[in-house]
Amino acid sequence: MHKIFKYPIPADDYLEIGLPEGAQILKADCQFDKPYLWALVDPLAPTKVRKFRLIRTGHPISEPLENLMFHGTFQLHGGALIFHIFEIITCQGTPTIERFYTRSNIND
Repeated sequence: MHKIFKYPIPADDYLEIGLPEGAQILKADCQFDKPYLWALVDPLAPTKVRKFRLIRTGHPISEPLENLMFHGTFQLHGGALIFHIFEIITCQGTPTIERFYTRSNIND
């Protein structure tokens, strides 16, 4: 039986979220000024770690766009901060995104 669960979005440029395998992300938004992802999941499915990129409006995007899947935009602090969350994916025929997914790139 499928259910809709919410998952907190950590405040980091690059992040990992454990979701049940096959989870379908429905929305990114804030609840009580904290960001979350809502996903349609099978709670009995094994957990799979998925990688995400959090990008503020106006900030550079160093990854190839074909390696990013957009999942939503949310606002914090009454709209003073606006973030866009992308899932890091690897497309056939493109360089691996792993070289971007390092701690050294977070503070660039």
